[in-house]
Amino acid sequence: MANAYEPQLASMREVLTRLQQGQTGIADLCTAWRARGDVMAALPPRYLQVAEDLLGRLEAGSLFTEESCSFSQKDLTDSLSTWLDKAGQTLAQA
Repeated sequence: MANAYEPQLASMREVLTRLQQGQTGIADLCTAWRARGDVMAALPPRYLQVAEDLLGRLEAGSLFTEESCSFSQKDLTDSLSTWLDKAGQTLAQA
C-alpha cells in the first residue's frame, strides 16, 4: 500500500541524490529535510532524533576538510538513504 507521504519522501530522496552527485550542498539538503515537518510529525519521535543527528553531523563535517573530520559524508548520506527507506516502510504500515 502506498503511503500519503510518498511524494514528500521522494522530494527528500531527490535532494539527497543531488547532494551525493555533487549538484547541491549540505545546507540545501538540511533545509529541505527540515522543511518536511509534516513527514517528521507523522513518524515516531525517534525518527526525528535520528534525522537531526545525521543532519547535524553532516553540517559539522562540512566545516572541515574530509581528512580532518571524523564524519564521512558518504557514510552519513548512506545512513540518510536508509532512514528514508525505513521511514517509508513505517509510514506505509501506519
